[in-house]
Amino acid sequence: MLTILFLSAILLLSVWILLEKLKSRYFILSLAKRVQTEDGSPLEEKVFVVPGKTRFGNSFDILQVTPSMLFKFMRNAHSKSNGKSYLLYYFFGVMYNVVRAEDVDEIVQSTKLITKNVVYDLIRPFLGEGLLISTDQTWHFRRKLLTPAFHFNVLQNFLDIFKEESQKLSKVLQKQMNVELELKQIIPKFMLNNICETALGVQLDDVVEGAQYRKSIHAIEEVIVERFGNPLLYLEPYFYLFGSYRKHVTNLQIAHAFSSRIIERKREQFKQQQSKSVDDYGRKKRYAMLDTLLAAEDDGLIDHQGICDEVNTFMFEGYDTTSTCLTFTLLMLALHEDVQERCFEELQHFSNDDSDLTVFDYNNLTYMECVIKESLRLFPSVPFFGRICTEECVVNGLILPKGTQINIHAFDIMRDPRHFPNPSEFQPDRFLPHNTLNRHPFAFIPFSAGQRNCIGQKFAILEIKVMLVSVLRNFKLLPVTRLEDVIFEYGLVLRTQNSVKLMVTSRQQQQSRTL
Repeated sequence: MLTILFLSAILLLSVWILLEKLKSRYFILSLAKRVQTEDGSPLEEKVFVVPGKTRFGNSFDILQVTPSMLFKFMRNAHSKSNGKSYLLYYFFGVMYNVVRAEDVDEIVQSTKLITKNVVYDLIRPFLGEGLLISTDQTWHFRRKLLTPAFHFNVLQNFLDIFKEESQKLSKVLQKQMNVELELKQIIPKFMLNNICETALGVQLDDVVEGAQYRKSIHAIEEVIVERFGNPLLYLEPYFYLFGSYRKHVTNLQIAHAFSSRIIERKREQFKQQQSKSVDDYGRKKRYAMLDTLLAAEDDGLIDHQGICDEVNTFMFEGYDTTSTCLTFTLLMLALHEDVQERCFEELQHFSNDDSDLTVFDYNNLTYMECVIKESLRLFPSVPFFGRICTEECVVNGLILPKGTQINIHAFDIMRDPRHFPNPSEFQPDRFLPHNTLNRHPFAFIPFSAGQRNCIGQKFAILEIKVMLVSVLRNFKLLPVTRLEDVIFEYGLVLRTQNSVKLMVTSRQQQQSRTL
């Protein structure tokens, strides 16, 4: 009897939540309210409609899928569309999936389409109203506030930190030469240290809770991916009863408590440094991210919770994405010896001592930048990004009803053979200046595009270059993992189900043998 009452209560609660969702801005559509064309032409001329398995559209097509199954589902939908952007119809809404550079323009340049879609709600318990999720006045103010924190002059101050972490990585690799290395067990630590020490001014290795914090971030993302791949877990009662709710709350508490302690520690340092708010030439100093936020707090422009949200956002976004990029770039260099050697040859035109290299030197590593961009083209760290129509919009000749979800699939856009012939091949020369002149401006969008593009993209490219220079000077990369064996997973960050492995040998020893 108690079991029946309990199940009945859950059912009633679920129905109530579904009814509430019907009223909300995210779930106000029904299958009856479909996308139409602005000029009255047949819908199929402008977009492909993916057929659903049931009369409820695509509502049950991704039920209980794994991240790898979700990746395959999206690729299959794109394949069926024959290169067109496509629509998925769900019981409570429509999803417009953009896979063409030409269809991106109106979205990323719109002043109305800046609100992130329902997927980002899963991250809100962790990141709050941070720059990734916030919208309207909050987003505009914080974007304007934080943009100077990634100015060229600030990036120069970060260079020594990047070099220190690259040296630490090389020392780890030195101890593990000629053995199979699992990159996801090595790379993330150094990238997380980079973002913490630069943006926050705190060394994680010097903090007792650092290792625990790193684990909590990974655990949080695992739960987000779990919910992302199972629509039932979007509903709080199901998540509470059948998901990893308690584990999720525990890790959120660890992450939030850690960031709060770091902010308080930095706040004390900031107060001591405020006496010199101008440089030696009398110009107002440009602060790094956390210092900028603390200065804004003193002016009453942001509160402690707002600072926590931004710190958590940059920690989460700033290390996982660069870890993914560096991992895939190292893999592709290992698989393409000619490209690896060409990168090494480029380094011979610069000082042999990394400590002498300046930001200008790293910026002049033209071919290495081509390699990084080609790796990002094939394996974008963020494979898609989303928006929502907060009002009825006309986009690409389609009338999108209020509440329409928009997903821009960078993974597919950057593999469009019209812009990148032989798109599956690794060809860094695609990004040499003379080969990019006539390319569509939105054919390459690993950092998103428009006004909501990634604020830290120059930071990321410089960081990855510094790490690569250190690795390639000292080691030759040898392949272990074959690309055809990699099983991709769809999440907020592109992941692999299996480990990405390679081996390193001493470059100096190899050169000695050659001589």
